[in-house]
Amino acid sequence: MIKFFESALEIANNIKKDVESSILPPCEITNLHGSQILPLSLFKNTRGYLEKVAIQINQTYEQTCYDACAVMVRRLVEILIIETFEAHQKSAIIKDSNGDYFMLNDLISRFQSESWPQNPSRNLKKTLLELKGIGDKSAHSRFYNAQRSDIDDVKVQLRGATEELLYLSKIKK
Repeated sequence: MIKFFESALEIANNIKKDVESSILPPCEITNLHGSQILPLSLFKNTRGYLEKVAIQINQTYEQTCYDACAVMVRRLVEILIIETFEAHQKSAIIKDSNGDYFMLNDLISRFQSESWPQNPSRNLKKTLLELKGIGDKSAHSRFYNAQRSDIDDVKVQLRGATEELLYLSKIKK
């Protein structure tokens, strides 16, 4: 008789789990095995830390960790802006009196107002703020949870901005 109740309890728990997962939108729980936000070929033969950040962006997306993905996207943007200033011997422009780099908002502002040998595209300038915004919300907003659609909405812009920054920073030739 005890085995019967144990089996019934196990069945009830399994039903409960199925119901709980079925009420979530499928796009928020379905693992996206093999789905990438950024083509890793963009980062091949660049710098190891950039490759690792790109891998983490793709893995967090694939594992439905959209807030983590958005924060890593923000980090990649910050790194590539700093790399661009350094490649053009302009890093002093983006450092405070202690030699620390400015926060991302100021980095973007300085990037947009600086003159570069190759002018950044209008799309890049607009996209930087958009990518920062989604990363900020995921990192700092108590009640915001990024969803797949938030990341999907910026995938094309992210890929374009990343590639352009890789060239502007002279990491890719």
